Amino acid sequence: MSQYYEMDGTTLWNPSNGASRLFLNQAGFFEEELGVPSGIGPMESDVCEVDPVVLEVFLATVLAWRGRTDHAVVQALSDGFLATLLVMAERAGIVTSWAALAGSGTGGVHDVQVRSSPSSGHGGGFEWSVTLRERARQLDSFMGS
Repeated sequence: MSQYYEMDGTTLWNPSNGASRLFLNQAGFFEEELGVPSGIGPMESDVCEVDPVVLEVFLATVLAWRGRTDHAVVQALSDGFLATLLVMAERAGIVTSWAALAGSGTGGVHDVQVRSSPSSGHGGGFEWSVTLRERARQLDSFMGS
């Protein structure tokens, strides 16, 4: 079985039930954690309607949140969700403003990890976005619509 994420009758993604359930639960976590709606409607009869206007704000908010963390485990747990979200957003016609995100800096860093060894560069600067975009590009071929 599978489920459908659609926008105005166009399928953005058609994952298995398990992948869909995991994605929806992660979206719900970020909605609650960040206090913004995702634009990803409820799953009804194996179809979920996506609102691209709301999704664009959600994506920008999650990306900004990700850019402020310096905790390796939090980064690892959130980057897979973000890569999947990026693919869906691109399929919905959303253009991510990476330059604006980079310009926002890392003010208000949260979830800082205490390290027992010297920093390995996790979260520092904006390099994480390059890796994230590459991961999204790779996932796109696995996320048949």
